[in-house]
Amino acid sequence: MSSNVLDAAPGSAAGVEPATPAWTAVFSLAMGVFGLLTAEYLPASLLTPMASDLSVSEAMAGQAVTVTAVVALFAGLLVPGLTRKLDRRTVLLGFSLLMIASNLLVAMSSNLTVLLLMRVLLGIALGGFWSMAAAVAMRLVPAKWVPRALSIIFSGIAVGTVVSVPLGSYLGGLFGWRSAFYAAAAVGVLTLLFQWFTLPSMAPRKMARTATVLELLRRPGIAIGMVGCVLAHTGQYALFTYIRPALESVVHIDIDGLALMLLGFGAANFVGTLVAGWLMERSLRLTLILMPALVAVAAFAMISLPLQEPGLALVVALWGLAFGGVPVAWSNWVARTVPDQAETAGGMVVAAVQSSIAAGAALGGLVFGFGGVEGVFIIAGAVMLLAALMIALRVRVELPKQGDALDQAVHI
Repeated sequence: MSSNVLDAAPGSAAGVEPATPAWTAVFSLAMGVFGLLTAEYLPASLLTPMASDLSVSEAMAGQAVTVTAVVALFAGLLVPGLTRKLDRRTVLLGFSLLMIASNLLVAMSSNLTVLLLMRVLLGIALGGFWSMAAAVAMRLVPAKWVPRALSIIFSGIAVGTVVSVPLGSYLGGLFGWRSAFYAAAAVGVLTLLFQWFTLPSMAPRKMARTATVLELLRRPGIAIGMVGCVLAHTGQYALFTYIRPALESVVHIDIDGLALMLLGFGAANFVGTLVAGWLMERSLRLTLILMPALVAVAAFAMISLPLQEPGLALVVALWGLAFGGVPVAWSNWVARTVPDQAETAGGMVVAAVQSSIAAGAALGGLVFGFGGVEGVFIIAGAVMLLAALMIALRVRVELPKQGDALDQAVHI
């Protein structure tokens, strides 16, 4: 047998599953997600004061978000391999330290160059954490509870997305934009302490070597699965980029009504992550298909039905609920289909999602220039339907058989 074969088949490659779930550790990871997402999106609500204080344009200040996303993409691909010999507890605590350092140093930055360099630290933590989320969940809870654990961890996305913008605006208005990053650093300290006391030691798994992303893509069913993942996220971010003009074009809504609707979207998104955990325990395939299909239904309903404000709020809530399950479902798909290389596969998903965010925004911008917001919602809704159809017809969700995985290990 080739020397490249892993120590064990997928049923055991991930190691012996824990006898009891470590739920406090799972919640500490959810808190980490909340801190990372809050820090990532803070500049979006603080562009004007940041730009004024640093004597740059708002467009330049906005690169604080871009830099983080780009670095996260590459960190998701590289960090699992670079840290493969380290205890996963140590690595996760390191991500929290990077988050704290980034926020503190951004708050103390005297110019844009320093600020952007400090945001690189956040990008490393963000991409590294996402790449390891599914693999760590598999080590904290028994296999039957992994979907629920992932839904709890990913609920931090919705909470962070909802909280970051109003928190940044509120603190920035009262105490200046730097205060928001000091507050984010304080959240990071609390996260670090929580994780310090709850995360168990997780020694690195012994394997002959770590597979590369290209090697994973050569496994049966993985490449087509990633196409489905990219389509689902591209359609979503094309839609979400233009959520405000879409809402304003359906009904005449004031700024307070708009804020409430976006808050409803975020709250529904949070509920959607939890609902997805429950649904995945029953059928991962149904979850993967249903969620993008419901987003498409919501998109078409917004531009085709004669909605008043209450009806629009319900459609927006459906949209938020449905998309809440998409990232959770794909992380669980990784855990189910590539259990022997879950961290590398997690990095692959991070890269796919970050690329999809950029592609979705670009697609939305292109279509918006020709067909306005209605064109965006028609095209992006069609992309979501295409994703659901492709997943239904082509994507494998069953756990690989032991012999199959060993054969794959031999061939790579």
